[in-house]
Formats: sequence, C-alpha cells, structure tokens
Amino acid sequence: MSLLAVGTVAIDSIETPLGKAERVVGGAATYIAWAASYFTDQIRILSIIGEDFPQPELELLKSKGVDTEGIHLIKGGKSFFWSGRYSTDMNSRDTLETQLNVLADFAPDLPSAYKNSKYLMLGNLTPAVQMSVLNQMESRPDIIAMDTMNFWMDSAMGELLEVIKRVDILTINDEEARQLSGQQSLAKAARDILKMGPKYLIIKKGEHGALLFDNDQVFFAPALPLYDVFDPTGAGDTFAGGMMGYLSQKGELSFSNLKTAIIYGSAMASFCVEEFGINKLKELTDEEIKIRLKKFIDLVHFEL
Repeated sequence: MSLLAVGTVAIDSIETPLGKAERVVGGAATYIAWAASYFTDQIRILSIIGEDFPQPELELLKSKGVDTEGIHLIKGGKSFFWSGRYSTDMNSRDTLETQLNVLADFAPDLPSAYKNSKYLMLGNLTPAVQMSVLNQMESRPDIIAMDTMNFWMDSAMGELLEVIKRVDILTINDEEARQLSGQQSLAKAARDILKMGPKYLIIKKGEHGALLFDNDQVFFAPALPLYDVFDPTGAGDTFAGGMMGYLSQKGELSFSNLKTAIIYGSAMASFCVEEFGINKLKELTDEEIKIRLKKFIDLVHFEL
C-alpha cells in the first residue's frame, strides 16, 4: 500500500564528538523514505530541492522503489541547508547555520497519483504546509501520522492545533509534550494531548526510548544501548519511517500493531545513528534488520 512522506530533502553539515561530515544528504522525508523502503515498496516523497542537490542520491532512492515525482526541482535554486554541532553527550545540539533557500517558498502541489495515498507521514514542516497536503488528498488516508516541534508551538500554535485534530498518530519529544500540554507529568501531558484529536501519541525520549499512549493504555519501547553513536541527526525521522513502513505492511491501525511498529522504528533509528547522515540506511540487509529486532525483543523479555 502506498506511503506518502512529506518533509524536507536537504543538505546537512554535522559535527559530533566522533567527527564531522560536510554537506551530506539529509532531510526528514529522506530519512523517512529510506527507513520505510525496507518494509514497503510503494513510497512517495513530496518535497522541494535546488540544483545543488546531488542527482545520484535521487537515483538511489528510485532504486529502492521510491517515487520521486513529488520532489520539485527549482532551477537556479539551492536546497534547504542545516549545519549543527552536537554536545558531548549527544543529547543537545547547537544550530550553526540554517538556510531555508527553496524551502522558504514551498507550496506543496501533489501529483495526481499521490492524492490517493493510503498512508501519510507528515514530517516536521510548517503546519500550513501540513494542512495543505491534507486538503489536497482525494480521500482520507487510512493512517495519518504527524511529527512537529516546539518552534511551531511558539510561532503557529493555532494552525498546529488544527492539523493535530486531523491526524491519527502524533510524534513529539518529551520537552515538546510538556510545552504543548502545559503539564510536567508525561502521563498528564498525554491525557491532555489526546483530547486535542489524535488517537495515539508517541513521546520520543532519545536514548531513553519512546512511550506510546492511547486513552486507556501505555507502552514503553526501550532504546538499544549502542557502543558508538556517530550522528543522532534524523533518528526521529528514521523512527517514523520504520514505524510507518511496518504499519503500511500490516494495513491496520491498532494499539497492538503500533507497539510492534514502534520497535521496528526504534530498530531503524538505532542503525541510523551508527554513521553520519543516511549512510548506514543505504547498506542494510534484511538479515541485519532481523538480528537488530531480535536484540530489542531480548532487551525487554522476562518471565515471572
């Protein structure tokens, strides 16, 4: 079943305690598509790039079954660019430079074939862009997931709340959950955010895993302890891609399926951080993914 990923396709320069990577391919939609490509072969990307974006990277996506018709190329323009430096513990980062470039004028125009997508992942973009995509769909997708951030809570809260009303799954981090709800307790935050419209809330806690809430149940998915974390950039988007790839494979949204989907997303995110940019996601095998999933199962298995 078709999965539409909406978000940035970008170029990043990244510095972490373990090294530097200059002008590597990044962007939310890129990470989402690469992660999902291991579980479904009907992926579509809606984004915008400039002439500086390396065309071989688009060809690689196509070779993984990703439909790139919705990646609009602006001649003479430059792609969205972000540069950042991570702290020693990798839990925080400083943005050194942000160039919106062609993203500043991004007005999404869905190709006709995209309008019937059964699954929709709204990556972290302005709520106005997310709403525009929703309004262009011919029929409501079976599953709509959304990622957002505190910047939109500060600058476009009204528009953000309107989008949240229309989604099935909202993914945010713990700090953002507290800001959105005004609650310090994550359980209370989840209760209040679910009243805003989504059926499910996923609160990401980085190296401490993720929490899944609905109105009645809570599930905790751990993060896998890793020897080396080279680059946390895109881990959240990779998580979303793995999750949505699994859900599109299952075809049904339920708390039980979401529990498994979150483990799939966590497994893919654990690969992502082991190299800079999308490098690790390009070279995975089904066997590697199977082994990594088994490690997550072993991590939480116990008997009374």
